[in-house]
Amino acid sequence: MARRKRLTDAAIARLRPEPREYTVWDTKVPGLGVRVRPSGARTYVHHRKSPTGVRKVSLGAAAIRGIDDVRRACLETGAAETTSVSRNDAPLFHEFVAGPWKSACYERWKPSTQRVTRSALRNQLLPAFGAVRLDRISRVMVVRWFDAHSATAPGGANRALDVLRQILNHAVACGHIETNPACSVRRNRGAKLSRFLSREEMRRLHRALDEHEKRSESARRQASIIRLLLLTGCRKNEIVRLRWEEVDGDRLNLKDSKTGPRPVFLSAQARAIVERQTRRADSPWVFPSVRTPAHPQDSGLPLWYTVRREAGIEDVRLHDLRHNTATHAVMRGVPLPVVARLLGHRHPGMTLRYTHVGDGEVEAAAERVGLTIARLMAGEATV
Repeated sequence: MARRKRLTDAAIARLRPEPREYTVWDTKVPGLGVRVRPSGARTYVHHRKSPTGVRKVSLGAAAIRGIDDVRRACLETGAAETTSVSRNDAPLFHEFVAGPWKSACYERWKPSTQRVTRSALRNQLLPAFGAVRLDRISRVMVVRWFDAHSATAPGGANRALDVLRQILNHAVACGHIETNPACSVRRNRGAKLSRFLSREEMRRLHRALDEHEKRSESARRQASIIRLLLLTGCRKNEIVRLRWEEVDGDRLNLKDSKTGPRPVFLSAQARAIVERQTRRADSPWVFPSVRTPAHPQDSGLPLWYTVRREAGIEDVRLHDLRHNTATHAVMRGVPLPVVARLLGHRHPGMTLRYTHVGDGEVEAAAERVGLTIARLMAGEATV
């Protein structure tokens, strides 16, 4: 028997995965439902009639769109579905991006996501598809563009492909095209990341940071940021763009992390680094730019490329410090659900695995991991 209820954002968030996929149908908009997969992923679907039969459309993940927004999109395009889509009426790609897609999708995203998207549009997507009508964009065209871009920047090609898929998914939802030609294009396979620092490598890195932080105020701040990344496992921008209002004693209350607001518990060593920073009346940032205090420290962290070369770890990326923290946490016996909370992970199928973990366990784990990392940086033995 079909499951039906008046869908709300709160009700959708409470839907739990079952061994088999199921759909809960909305009682307000006919054919609109939320499909729940065994992994925990929740996706909007819309079944509507067309001259050729029932048309099934995916409207994206429920985690990134509210039910009211989806209902409006369904109602706006529903009338057009009584007749076949007119190819002559499909807008140009750049018109659609600047109009319906921008207002419905782009403007709802976080500033960091908008920056990445703007770059992909300006450098790749608009030059390649801007003057093409949506219904003229074929899979062959997408593959040719993607292969050419992948030859020089495979990671950038993946990010641009993700943006293109999202735009064309919205074009499907608006009724401009029948299917998304970018959906079946495979992303470039990334290298498996398993790099973490040995005790000797951490000692060399610690020594290189000590040498450089004596040379300038900028180097001192960058060294402090790098050490905090090691001690906390935070993402780079969570520390580079840290505000004093987010510092609360032995914890950070991040307001805008990648996965939304979250607490970061500080070990004694991490807390000491934060407390050593000078609070300026003309800057809200814990690590302000030396030249322009109203802005945060340059997120490029040029010091990192110097110290990793001097420490002999040139194959280590700054983001690998986050993996390093996770690896040492697991090696010290910290349960995986606690590590997930410690790092601020949030995956559709993973949330249920660690919602029972309390703040006390995460705080204790932060202390253990922070002490271990600090001792390794100092070249001390650990038990």
